[in-house]
Amino acid sequence: MVNRFVLNGISYHGAGAIKEIPGIIKSKGFQKAFIASDPDLVKLGVTARVTALLDAENMAYEIYSDIKPNPTIENVKAGVAAYKASGADYMIAIGGGSSMDTGKAIGIIINNPEFEDVRSLEGVAPTKNKTVYTIAVPTTAGTAAEATINYVITDVEKKRKFVCVDVNDIPDIAIVDPEMMSSMPKSLTAATGMDALTHAIEGYTTKAAWRLADCLNLEAIRLIAENLRGAVANTEEGREGMALGQFVTGMAFSNVGLGIAHSMAHTLGAVYDTPHGVACAMMLPIVMEYNAETTGEKFKDIAEAMGVDTAGMSQEEYRKAAVAAVRQLSQDVGIPAKLEALKEEDLDFLAESAYADACCPGNPRDTNVEDLKELFRKLM
Repeated sequence: MVNRFVLNGISYHGAGAIKEIPGIIKSKGFQKAFIASDPDLVKLGVTARVTALLDAENMAYEIYSDIKPNPTIENVKAGVAAYKASGADYMIAIGGGSSMDTGKAIGIIINNPEFEDVRSLEGVAPTKNKTVYTIAVPTTAGTAAEATINYVITDVEKKRKFVCVDVNDIPDIAIVDPEMMSSMPKSLTAATGMDALTHAIEGYTTKAAWRLADCLNLEAIRLIAENLRGAVANTEEGREGMALGQFVTGMAFSNVGLGIAHSMAHTLGAVYDTPHGVACAMMLPIVMEYNAETTGEKFKDIAEAMGVDTAGMSQEEYRKAAVAAVRQLSQDVGIPAKLEALKEEDLDFLAESAYADACCPGNPRDTNVEDLKELFRKLM
């Protein structure tokens, strides 16, 4: 069997890494940046940490901030029009998954205009050309969109999210600077951190998992378990550990896929606008229990990476211990266990949407709509 592995061409890591950006631009000879960044980051001055570097070098740019927490088809179309009007010849995406996912879709459409309807990008789109040259600067330690070939767009009209998988959308450069993450509120740090843990655990147990990805995902679980509490408390060590952990799993899960915790989280986000990381955190232990019997000894590895001493434990015990450790971490960083907005009358639509989601086939246990309904019900 042949396994493909797609990675960024170059990534920079560590405090102050954003200072590399002007030199990168000069080396490529670019003239004007299209900066995709959400309005809160612009308002809070986070985006300005990068634009100040460009200003100091008299480098031209234009900011596009019509971006929502769950980016929509309309956001993307408006962004495509804005890019065309800007005269930009490259992109800098600054933010969490929303900014980078919007930027990815814009960049792909600019160089592949036959997909301008946006919906046709769902799944594995047959794009011919790479996205516009993109430098991705994450401000959250969670989505790892700067390191993946995936992005997610919300179809408001149909009340669903759709996943796009395209080797042509991976950013050329990833700038993973923990100082860009230091001003994020505790709740966002917690939610995005649990999203990263969901990536690592689902990537480690997905049907497509293999040795190279396993090495990365297991180390990511360890890094996240050791550092998320500290990141929420805004310690320097915690921020640095989470910046690395979320990137490490991004390299892995991008290449092996995810499972139904993500399928269900996508659906909750589309219907209730639930923050993606919160939805993942709520679903992860529920889905782990559901999948446990199909994962061999992998839950033992997960439990140990989460800090559990599994010596003398039976298979049933270490599986329960792995789930308990995940629940405890989620609780410690303030993630709710139940979703008040969830309604019984929505369960059919939620389950059918999750079953149709692109992440569903990768789940280690084959599922069905009725099982998914019961899993959703556990959030009530």
